[in-house]
Amino acid sequence: MDVDQLETFLTVLTYGGFHRAAEALHVSQPAVTGRIGALVDSLGVTLFTRSGGKCSISAAGKALRPHAEQILRTVALARKAVHELQPSAVDALRIAASLSLCTYFLPDVIRDYKAAHPRVMVNLRSGESADVLKMVVNGEAEIGVARSLNHPDVETTTLRDDPLILVGHSDHPLAKKHRVEIREVGSWPLIFYDRGGSDWTLSQSIFCRAGFLPNTVLEVETIEAAKRMVERKLGFCFLPQISLVEEIRLRKLVVIKIINVEPLHRTLDVIRPRHRALSVAAQALLQILRVAAGKPASLNRPNRPQLKRPRSAKG
Repeated sequence: MDVDQLETFLTVLTYGGFHRAAEALHVSQPAVTGRIGALVDSLGVTLFTRSGGKCSISAAGKALRPHAEQILRTVALARKAVHELQPSAVDALRIAASLSLCTYFLPDVIRDYKAAHPRVMVNLRSGESADVLKMVVNGEAEIGVARSLNHPDVETTTLRDDPLILVGHSDHPLAKKHRVEIREVGSWPLIFYDRGGSDWTLSQSIFCRAGFLPNTVLEVETIEAAKRMVERKLGFCFLPQISLVEEIRLRKLVVIKIINVEPLHRTLDVIRPRHRALSVAAQALLQILRVAAGKPASLNRPNRPQLKRPRSAKG
């Protein structure tokens, strides 16, 4: 009994005959007949019966079927395990990140990483913070990049601050006021995005604490959509600082400081599994992330925060 014989036996069952099994296996029909004959001889039983030109499985064949399927599954797993131990011409690095960081932070990071490690194939997947956490914990990604993300099963390293800041079009009449109080902002036309998401909740919270509802004129799904609406002078929006570097530099948008509320603080974090070692490829990415995060992050003046040591994650 060998693997080819068992594979042929199952193929005959699947396709209902020797001729069609031969076509599926890309071998001749005599080859199929020979393999089945050798299997019958090794077992000393009849596996198929013929009646009226039709091929039917015997009782012995029915008994063999689940064991044949199990053997082929085991063989496939064995081949996979051996293959994974062989040196590969191309390594792979799996990363998970929030969609906004995939858009505004990681492109330059991946460019620098690929320049230094051209043989590594990078697999970058995006999702909500909860998705990023799940992918890292489940081993679907070695490293996760998200905001203010802590959990007992991961180590969290803070790279830098990435607050939400209020911005408007530089030509909007209300944007001439660069310092305002929260109650005045609440009467302005405001744009929010991703209802129910962490950014939406954080930006809404300052109005809740002040005791009134904001003047919401537009809700959209994404950061980029909200930014485009602000660029068309439709209103003001609290947006991640990291998403605004070019618009502020070109003076398309201006920052409005709210003088009587605390800044909407968030951190840009890297998470890794607490009990699994990082591959060499992932360690190299972590170094490049640290360098990228150490570049000036402020829109108005240089800001080089020191990298904090990994802290214990909290649920």
